[in-house]
Amino acid sequence: MKQSKYQEKIISMSSSLHPFALNLTKDPEESKDLLQETVYRALCNEDKYTKGTNLKAWLFTIMKNIFINNYRRKVKRNTIIDTTDNLYYINSVDRVDGNSAETNFVIDDLTAAVNNLEDEYRIPFIMHYEGFKYHEIAEHLKLPLGTVKSRIFFARKDLKNKLKAYTPAE
Repeated sequence: MKQSKYQEKIISMSSSLHPFALNLTKDPEESKDLLQETVYRALCNEDKYTKGTNLKAWLFTIMKNIFINNYRRKVKRNTIIDTTDNLYYINSVDRVDGNSAETNFVIDDLTAAVNNLEDEYRIPFIMHYEGFKYHEIAEHLKLPLGTVKSRIFFARKDLKNKLKAYTPAE
């Protein structure tokens, strides 16, 4: 029995899909499952593929969508829904919190290190930390995008050097 050219193309492209799957899942076994599911769905949905379009891009899109759907399903499965009247289960703690004095020292040192940055580095860094996109920071500060990126990079680098005491030993 002869395979169609469509099936041959998909199977030949699976080797280029594997690194993308591995990048998404960060797990060799999960990446193989994702690749297998992608190839399976592409083969089952041959009728949905428009000839003449980029098959490789279509396969990457299928893979990305499968990964996103699996991730959402996993998050939903791990969500605790508390139906008790007083939300007892959500508010109950199964562990004892330790003394937070060490955490306070870390936060104080981190805050001091950030506040000691020069304004030209501190302001873009804090804006990025608060969730602003690079282009939004650039517009707000009226700076070129590359300048904003480099200032945030150098702020991170400076903070990493100042806070070496908190990096885990390798």
